[in-house]
Amino acid sequence: MDIDGEAEENSRRVQVRFVTKLKPPLKAPPTSIAIPPNLTRLGLSTLVNNLLQSGNPDWKLEPFDFLIDGELVRMSLEKFLLAKGISAEKVLEIEYIKAVAPRKEEEPSFHDDWVSAVDGSDPRFIVTGCYDGLARLWKASGVCTHVLEGHSDVVASVGIINPEGAEAVTLATASKDRTLRLWKFDTEEPINNPINIRAFKILRGHRESVQSVAAQKSGDMVCSGSWDSTINLWRTNDNTDGDLVSIKKRKVNDQADESQLEGEAMSTLVGHTQCVSSVVWPQHDTIYSASWDHSVRRWDVETGKDLTDIFCGKVLTCIDVGGESSALIAAGASDPILRIWDPRKPGTSAPVFQFSSHTSWVSACKWHKKSWFHLATASYDGKVMLWDLRTAWPLAIIESHKDKVLCADWWRGDSVVSGGADSKLSISSGIPVL
Repeated sequence: MDIDGEAEENSRRVQVRFVTKLKPPLKAPPTSIAIPPNLTRLGLSTLVNNLLQSGNPDWKLEPFDFLIDGELVRMSLEKFLLAKGISAEKVLEIEYIKAVAPRKEEEPSFHDDWVSAVDGSDPRFIVTGCYDGLARLWKASGVCTHVLEGHSDVVASVGIINPEGAEAVTLATASKDRTLRLWKFDTEEPINNPINIRAFKILRGHRESVQSVAAQKSGDMVCSGSWDSTINLWRTNDNTDGDLVSIKKRKVNDQADESQLEGEAMSTLVGHTQCVSSVVWPQHDTIYSASWDHSVRRWDVETGKDLTDIFCGKVLTCIDVGGESSALIAAGASDPILRIWDPRKPGTSAPVFQFSSHTSWVSACKWHKKSWFHLATASYDGKVMLWDLRTAWPLAIIESHKDKVLCADWWRGDSVVSGGADSKLSISSGIPVL
């Protein structure tokens, strides 16, 4: 009986070869080995670490993920092969990659109220917007260098305008006070305490709260989405051209402050019937918007025409464009599902991917700028999730917040920054996406 049992156990083993695009010392021997078919990702990861350790006694354990035919394995090997109809008779090639999950949680950066907006698109700093009406610049965890004063209500959205690496930084903020403000400052000046700065230009024209702001890649314009159901386009220059309405001076401690411009919208995109919750400007002549009217729309900047409508039947809360060829549209909703459309395919009203692990409103979705596969989402369920299009399950769940997460973004390529109703900015770092 023992012999029969041993024979049965051997017959249930699968011949595999582990391959990787990772560089030494992360390359395991390419020889094939027989493994139990009931191994899951954790067991496979332990196995690869043992192989790496056998050739390197100083090896430190590293979590891995596994791909078979380009799809991430998220169940036992046996169940995966059965589900995909893959034969276990031949040598199975399994690719391993570094597991995409944070290696470190930085100390949180505390605010005086809810953190409603975050932008991590510049590797030198993070910008946050807050319910206290202020925006802030952070050079690192807990290191606030600039405080942007002027809004009289919640800062709902923040956006870096100028191309990455420019010495003078230009920012846009959008607020529930129905205005946008433009700011300019030098991040390289020596700083001991946070510097309080004032906007060089106030943009007025929306009739309701401004929910979202996005900049054209050239930095010449920004667009804004509002509760008044419109999208406005604004010039960002600070000279006295045709969009100048008035110059205002005010006195602070009996001293005249610098002049401040007021600008009006150069054009308005009309078509949404409810709140425009989110806007992005991925190409020079194209804006995408998401709305509470259940639609994603694509706009031609030059003509102001609505070129594409995608309806999903749910309130849409956030949008981003990225992924393969920077063409995939991701949008979060109230139901709370993250949907992804590929407008290059016919029948674009049907999502090509749907992710449904969140349990409350999806408040933010952001593509990784250098990966075709990876996104981050934030939700009112208090979680930030990292996703890979090659599996339906989240790669990692970040639980650094104790309340609703209102915003999230990637920073420096290997970190996720997020803010929420617990009044803190969190930085989850050491995420090996590439």
